[in-house]
Amino acid sequence: MMLGGAVVAALAVLAFVLLDPILAAFVVILLVTAAVIAVLARDWDRHSTYEERELARAQKRAQKWERGKDARARDRAKWEAHQARQAGRTDR
Repeated sequence: MMLGGAVVAALAVLAFVLLDPILAAFVVILLVTAAVIAVLARDWDRHSTYEERELARAQKRAQKWERGKDARARDRAKWEAHQARQAGRTDR
């Protein structure tokens, strides 16, 4: 990467020495743009796949579900007690 930067800088200086300043600026803009694109694209294929991301999400959801197990059990007990009270009222 450092070598590429040095090459771009050398070509930029050379362009301003040999060419009209407007043309040299155009060449430098193209060189810098190409260098930035090359730096940004150097690891474009190192990302995780869709399946890997979904597996990680599923594992997080499973852990979260497991952590809430006790709260769901308490809520279920409260709901069943409430349903029993409601059933007792309608029997009167």
